[in-house]
Amino acid sequence: MADTSTPPERRVVLPVDPTRRTEIDKQRVPMSARPYRLLALVKQDAVVRVQKEPDDTVMTWPHLLSIEFLAAAMMSIFLLLLGLFVNAPLEELANGNVTPAVAKAPWYFLGLQELLAYFHPTVAGVLVPTFVLVGAAVIPYVDRGNPTATRPSERKTAVVLFTLFCILGLVLTFVGIFFRGPGYGFAIPYVNTPGLHFAL
Repeated sequence: MADTSTPPERRVVLPVDPTRRTEIDKQRVPMSARPYRLLALVKQDAVVRVQKEPDDTVMTWPHLLSIEFLAAAMMSIFLLLLGLFVNAPLEELANGNVTPAVAKAPWYFLGLQELLAYFHPTVAGVLVPTFVLVGAAVIPYVDRGNPTATRPSERKTAVVLFTLFCILGLVLTFVGIFFRGPGYGFAIPYVNTPGLHFAL
């Protein structure tokens, strides 16, 4: 009895048009190799090719980690030199019968203590910290630029405002640490005092 079934579908294999090859295909396949596609199984129009443009990213090693290692080494050297040349602020044992003079606050509160030397306690202790915290929270709403921007040059307003907040706090803390002597009076190091007055 003769076989009346339809003949199997012919599968034609044609080379892919080289102009349709993406950059990824060129990197994965050597130039001597020619990729082929089975037209009977995959339609040419069904293949969606996304042209991926090269981005401006770099590898974590050595580009990022080398910079972080250098920063950590420099900070370690700075702390080592600071420990060698600046004595620790050790004092005598506490005496409950003697009230100490005005002492410095911990370093993270020296900025506020420095403000108290210039302004009323309500202004220095309530209004200024509230202004700083609310201002830092409002920065993203003031700078309505590209929210997905990752470069500082694309968020100039936010960077400038945040830098001003940081500089204000650092300057006040720096003055409170290095330019305040006994009794929290203003003193120039090595001029009005024999050295740096660390009474933290």
